[in-house]
Amino acid sequence: MEKDLTLPTVGHDMQTLINKAATLIEALPYIQSLAGKTIVIKYGGNAMVNEELKSSVMDDIALLKCVGINPILVHGGGPDISNMLKKLNIESHFENGLRVTDAKTMGVAQMVLVGKTNKEVVSYLGQKGVKAIGICGIDGHLIECEKMTEDANGNPVDVGFVGKIKKINTKVISTLANDEYIPVVAPIGVGSDGESYNINADTVASEIAVALKAEKLITLTDVEGVKGMVDGKEQVFPVLTETDIHELIDSGVITGGMIPKVMGCLDTIRRGVGRAHIIDGRIPHSILLEIFTGKGIGTMIMREKTPYFEGEKI
Repeated sequence: MEKDLTLPTVGHDMQTLINKAATLIEALPYIQSLAGKTIVIKYGGNAMVNEELKSSVMDDIALLKCVGINPILVHGGGPDISNMLKKLNIESHFENGLRVTDAKTMGVAQMVLVGKTNKEVVSYLGQKGVKAIGICGIDGHLIECEKMTEDANGNPVDVGFVGKIKKINTKVISTLANDEYIPVVAPIGVGSDGESYNINADTVASEIAVALKAEKLITLTDVEGVKGMVDGKEQVFPVLTETDIHELIDSGVITGGMIPKVMGCLDTIRRGVGRAHIIDGRIPHSILLEIFTGKGIGTMIMREKTPYFEGEKI
């Protein structure tokens, strides 16, 4: 006959430690499900400029690598480019949200993205105890592109050395990611003529995720997730399926600039990526909170609700 077990009373400090242990246990099935899988992370916004948030993101990515997940980081760098152009007295021009990139501006963009921003990210990850290697689309012809001649609506446009991706050559990046390294990718591509082209970092992250058939594409933004008005109140949708997205757009719940964001994610998962996440990079450890907890903090987009493991809350 078993004896009655009387549990000891625990104080506040001990309860805090127990809660931390419970969080680790909650993360365990996600870690097991994602072990050996590839996650592409698009890094930008305030998470790139705020030192505390920057350190938090690097902690998250280092932890992913240490538990057997293969993260690939694609970064932007628009503010760094703008600051350097200002220092050099080169005026910036934008057309339909795209930086007009003449030869001089392209030289500055490549210098900043590859020589400064990229190496700073690599250095930060190194300080967290993991090995990162910085590359751009020119290395190993990772990102082959051509000059962009049309905007998103198909209208003719000429914004200089801005590229449209033709092909992602995955060998270099997959070799690094499946080994002990974290690839850190600057969004510069190369054309057939050897010219360098500036490319939107969101597009680079999406195309790399598709080419690698990544398990997840995570986009760090300065918004909480996909939001819409429901019963007069704005709310964040934690999970959206393809059917949900079409219904919410048709009913006017998802509107404005959020429509191209969700449609871009939908296009990505239609082409082979498991799940796409839009999360708020302004929240410390947002990556871990999103992928290692049942509730998450942002919006996860998937074709249909397919759990990783029995009991996953979707």
